[in-house]
Amino acid sequence: MTSNKHPTNFALFCDCFSSLILHRLNLGIPKQQKRRSGKSRKNAVHSISEPALRGHDDGSESDAEELADFIEFLASEVFDILPPELKGLSYTDLQPGSQIGRKHALPALLRDVEAFVPNMPPSVTDSIEAYGLLSRSTDLSNLVSSIIKEYIATATAAPPIWSNTRASACEICDRGWIPLTYHHLIPKQIHEKALKRHWHDEWRLNSVAWLCRACHSFVHRLASNEELAKDLWTVDLLMSREEMRAWAKWVGRVRWKAR
Repeated sequence: MTSNKHPTNFALFCDCFSSLILHRLNLGIPKQQKRRSGKSRKNAVHSISEPALRGHDDGSESDAEELADFIEFLASEVFDILPPELKGLSYTDLQPGSQIGRKHALPALLRDVEAFVPNMPPSVTDSIEAYGLLSRSTDLSNLVSSIIKEYIATATAAPPIWSNTRASACEICDRGWIPLTYHHLIPKQIHEKALKRHWHDEWRLNSVAWLCRACHSFVHRLASNEELAKDLWTVDLLMSREEMRAWAKWVGRVRWKAR
């Protein structure tokens, strides 16, 4: 597998895939649809049990491991057929002096994704459709396209100025082997209001927490930007919420095997 040649970027790609799928599962138990028949596509659907597809209120450790295997399978199937320049993509690669930077601009790479999506393996398309991981407003092309675009944007993002604060593990679920993102504990959109209403001193506005993508997404589903800024502006305050603790306990068991 070509994913073995780019372990860091593959881990990032898995993270982008997991964030979306865990979000879909957190909305409720997907309804399993009837699988397609036909000898040529007989083994296209990757099997996963219904308990493993349940939200974070249910499921054993083995179910979490099964879900992680399912996510890794889907991610590896797509990652292995990405164009070579996308597999090892980094911020440095898109700078003007680099080989890729001279050949491609980021908008061009994002446009190329639209042409790539129709060539996905049947194993991916059938598995996603069979387990009801599409919302009514999102078709398969848009779903996979959004994952790849998020991967590109994240892989090419400039290093944050807060890199010296980086934690060794997600500060919510404590997974230390997964790529981390920085979460503005006081969302940037609320900075002006936070100062005007004296919620925080200016020096505190740029404080961050280092979270995996799944936990980062959950935090923003847990509360509005204003509520985060007023009431949940530290990791301890976030973890004071019962919903956050339940999520952290569940998602901390979702692990895919090291390559």
